[in-house]
Amino acid sequence: MSVPTIYYLRHGETEWNALGRLQGTKDIPLNARGRGQAEQAGLVLAELLRRDGRDKAALPYVSSPLGRARQTMELARGKLELPVTDYALDDRLREIGYGAWEGLTLAESQAKDPEIYARRLADKWTVGPAGGETYADVQVRVRAWYDELKSDTVAVAHGGTCRALMVSLGLETPVSAAELYIEQGAVYVFRDGRLDKYS
Repeated sequence: MSVPTIYYLRHGETEWNALGRLQGTKDIPLNARGRGQAEQAGLVLAELLRRDGRDKAALPYVSSPLGRARQTMELARGKLELPVTDYALDDRLREIGYGAWEGLTLAESQAKDPEIYARRLADKWTVGPAGGETYADVQVRVRAWYDELKSDTVAVAHGGTCRALMVSLGLETPVSAAELYIEQGAVYVFRDGRLDKYS
């Protein structure tokens, strides 16, 4: 079976992104800049699909169930001139859960749990906050989603899930992926064992 191509969009900016607050599973809507980034990603995607000779209406589209990802998907689909709500949801694409740290900045997380924060700083992949997930946990569920793909797919999700997918597919190591910034308003294309970013 051929390996599916994934056109991957991270959701646009939210107010918590702008403030440096850990969102995790909290449902924070896009801000004005984030809505613009979602539309920009839709335009980039439209051009990529045209260049690749793909029928934009024939591809499956799937989103994280979190509102910021769904908003991004709907704005992007609007730019593709497709019905905005005609896409699937998959809970395995939700963002990494930050548990007790959700809503906090990194500095506030450090003040709240200095020991766990220090351990996580040394090993971001396998250490998580109380009640939260690790990137290793996210990698397991994202890989399960990927292994079920039957065809090339457009996915809208999060920075954490993108990092987990990169590691799962052998494109980054846990150490390198944990430090990567995943751009908003861009399209990441996972294809033929490589990753390209378009913005």
